[in-house]
Amino acid sequence: MVEAGRTWGVIYDILESIGVAPVVANPLKTRAIAEAKIKTDTIDARTLSDLLRADLIPLVHVPSREVRAQKNLLRQRLWLVGLRTMVKNRIHHILDRNHVILSPCSDIFGASGRSQLDQADIASPDNLLLKAHLELLDNIHDQIKDAEKWINQALSHHSGMAILRTIPGLGKILSALVALEVDDVHRFSHPGKLCAYAGLVPSTYASGGKVRHGHLLPTCNRWLRWAYVEAAWIAQRTSPYCHNYFERIKRRKGANSANSALARRLCEITWYCLKENRAYEERELARLPSKVLGR
Repeated sequence: MVEAGRTWGVIYDILESIGVAPVVANPLKTRAIAEAKIKTDTIDARTLSDLLRADLIPLVHVPSREVRAQKNLLRQRLWLVGLRTMVKNRIHHILDRNHVILSPCSDIFGASGRSQLDQADIASPDNLLLKAHLELLDNIHDQIKDAEKWINQALSHHSGMAILRTIPGLGKILSALVALEVDDVHRFSHPGKLCAYAGLVPSTYASGGKVRHGHLLPTCNRWLRWAYVEAAWIAQRTSPYCHNYFERIKRRKGANSANSALARRLCEITWYCLKENRAYEERELARLPSKVLGR
């Protein structure tokens, strides 16, 4: 048995290659170890063995080697995009501290804006820093294009991609991310379980007949939650159904809560579409009773 951690995949593959059937445990849910006052590797191994014999280990889903390799490709692209944003922010900072005012343009990193950046009159050493940052930005652009080519090649035959691309807000990259993180939708018995896995349901505390709901679940698949939250912002602008769903909740709870609710709804739609192996169909939003709307 292996605890999920940074290098669990290497150990898992080695054990599997020698004929062992390893399992991966969720360390956050192994309370007998996480809350132990005396904690050593020997004691932890003995405790895990006892839990495994009693079938009390909270197991983690293990994707195939191919899926894990595809995830690495996709996460490389997401990391590069985050790095590109950091470099752009540093360029903005260089321009601000030198009081550089560019001619109005829709994007200073587009063709028109880039021409102005290349000709910007900035004193040393910031002129050297600006040039270095622009060269780094070009390099990152090329790396992102390469990563997207690799992703297209790796996922060209994925069975769920065509279905996911029909769901509002899920474009080429987000649909690939959802497909790989969900992996096999049949491991979720109903849509609520997929939503909980994606961290799109509130934490709940119930005792003495009182029920309190808190923020979204903190322990979840953060990639899935990010994908659906981003998709929801796009979907409410492009899909009539999603727009009406968003606006209805926004009037009562505000834009952020409405977007979180729409993200959960998209997650539920994903479960139904993948489970029934069908494309998304745009439908009219049913009218909710006044009691549900809080009137």
